[in-house]
Amino acid sequence: MSTNHYPIGLKDHDRLQKELGGGIPKGSIVLIEGDYGAGKSVLSQRFTYGFTKENVVTTLVSTELGVRGFLDQMHSLTYDVVKPLLDEEILFIPAEIDASGTLTGSGEDDERKDLLRRMMEAETMWDADAIIIDTFDAILRNDPKFEALVRQNEERQAALEIISFFRDLTTKGKTIVLTVDPSTVDDEAIGPFRSIADVYLQLEMVEVGNDVRRNIFVKRFAGMGEQVGDRVGFSVRSGIGIVIESRSVA
Repeated sequence: MSTNHYPIGLKDHDRLQKELGGGIPKGSIVLIEGDYGAGKSVLSQRFTYGFTKENVVTTLVSTELGVRGFLDQMHSLTYDVVKPLLDEEILFIPAEIDASGTLTGSGEDDERKDLLRRMMEAETMWDADAIIIDTFDAILRNDPKFEALVRQNEERQAALEIISFFRDLTTKGKTIVLTVDPSTVDDEAIGPFRSIADVYLQLEMVEVGNDVRRNIFVKRFAGMGEQVGDRVGFSVRSGIGIVIESRSVA
């Protein structure tokens, strides 16, 4: 394994690793932005599976899928994660949030919605080499302390405190991947994450007739020796997974 990045594997299955310059930089913060349906979750799932094929221990936190939904989704993409889960090469943490902002399965009122604190104190999830949080905006939006700071127009300060926690982890070589729907959070809240992200990807989905075309726009990609394209076109196909459609070199 390279000393400066984590490979995302599947070189013979798709070209995503090549398109992204060989992998994801170690000790980096990766921000993946996209509206609903743009492909944030499937890209997170692809990273998770690819990492484990390259012996990169990974934690995936999902605010949308339970364990059964995760297994079904990965199976539909031919990403077989059963053995990596059993071998503890992948830690999957369901963090489904209901309409009231309550973490599904939480029965204590004093724990209600205090998501950021609970996340940062969950030591086991940070033991992995790569930690993927899909979707991070759901945690921000439903955390009462963060919400209170937003009402006081201090969301930027709140974001910087979270970033400081992430930076402490990246100094240990851990890579943090955050997916965000920018339509659900204020620019003041997400702006600091955009500014400090070592890798900043924007996803776009366009419907053309009966086809859905998706693009990864590479806004920033620090820490890699190889050239990274400024746009990567891809589709998602059942029984195959991600398929690279086109590339435009910066």
